[in-house]
Amino acid sequence: MKKIIFTFLICTLLIVSCAKDTPPDPFLIQKHNIGLLTDSTQVKELDSIFKNDSVVRYIAGDEFAGAVNTIEIFEKNGNKLLDLSPEEALDSTSVISSVRIIDERYKTEKNISALSTFKDIKEKYKISKIDNLINSIVVSVNEINASFTIDKKELTSSLRFDMDANIDPIQVPEKAKIKYFFIHW
Repeated sequence: MKKIIFTFLICTLLIVSCAKDTPPDPFLIQKHNIGLLTDSTQVKELDSIFKNDSVVRYIAGDEFAGAVNTIEIFEKNGNKLLDLSPEEALDSTSVISSVRIIDERYKTEKNISALSTFKDIKEKYKISKIDNLINSIVVSVNEINASFTIDKKELTSSLRFDMDANIDPIQVPEKAKIKYFFIHW
């Protein structure tokens, strides 16, 4: 009996000691985070989160303009990764309200990236709504707080010029490419 208990304790100890915390994937997009960036991340934390990258802040000349200034994230080699928009301009305690995904390495758990097509989105997520804008449509997916902009040039001519058309997902060509990919918090 003592040998069984001893063997069990040794096996348990080995399993626990071998289990390592894997670091979060810096390119994984989820509903409340993108890598280490979360929906509660403040602007002042960006330098530590992206310590191996370049954080570029545009400082407007007029603080009273009220415009939200975009913060750009670049890799050290110059490749652009993300565009971040804080809730309040020029406030280091402001949280990030939206993120534009630029780099194609950023992917959702269901493998959707900036290189995906409408077919990919439709097959893996429930489309919440499609908004018809002047030059594009915006496909919203509430499951991951995402919106995907598709250029109207990808649509048929009957939909391309009709601003009042209610666009159904079946009307969007499956091969339509994503122009912009946003996560909103």
